[in-house]
Amino acid sequence: MRPLAILGGTFDPVHHGHLRAAWEAAEFLGAEVRLVPARTPPHRPPPVADAAGRVALLRAALAGQDRLTLDTRELDRDGPSYTVDTLASLRADIGPDRPLVLLVGADAFAGLASWHLWQDLFTFAHVGVLTRPGGGSHEPTGPLADFVAGRRAERVRGPAGTVLHIAITPLDIAATAIRESFAAGSEPRFLLPTACFEDEALLAPYRALGR
Repeated sequence: MRPLAILGGTFDPVHHGHLRAAWEAAEFLGAEVRLVPARTPPHRPPPVADAAGRVALLRAALAGQDRLTLDTRELDRDGPSYTVDTLASLRADIGPDRPLVLLVGADAFAGLASWHLWQDLFTFAHVGVLTRPGGGSHEPTGPLADFVAGRRAERVRGPAGTVLHIAITPLDIAATAIRESFAAGSEPRFLLPTACFEDEALLAPYRALGR
């Protein structure tokens, strides 16, 4: 069965780094990839744009293709956006057999043991680690290293439980830097899809940072 992969985040705002990583993961895995915006991220400050604004940006960014799609399930439930809850919900939707892959950056993977019920993530899904050539070492240590020993795989096998490394093009783009650019009164074009600039309302929350 065709794998389903998800890439979560605040997407505040979505940018080419997010989209290119998701696209390359889709090609590597032969998967449908869903972008899952967080409602209340448990480990960072609240987003600048509200949920509706971030969804509108994502819809604009994803227009014109069908490999990457939007999944709003974290916005539709109350409370912190714990990844394990999202994976449990997806697994209930797709059944026990379809491969499910959680996409995370290499730095996030190295800190996976700090996530809520992190070991349960592997019950529901594989973990696809997005690695940038020359991006430095983010190898897991401690309990995570012990837990994932023997779980490495080169391709998806079965519905869940392994760790795959997915090489992606290194695009040094950060939402923080984009927000800082707007706050300084600049226009960070070509870091975000052109479609995000076509409706002034889409980026209004970020332009307001400079007022």
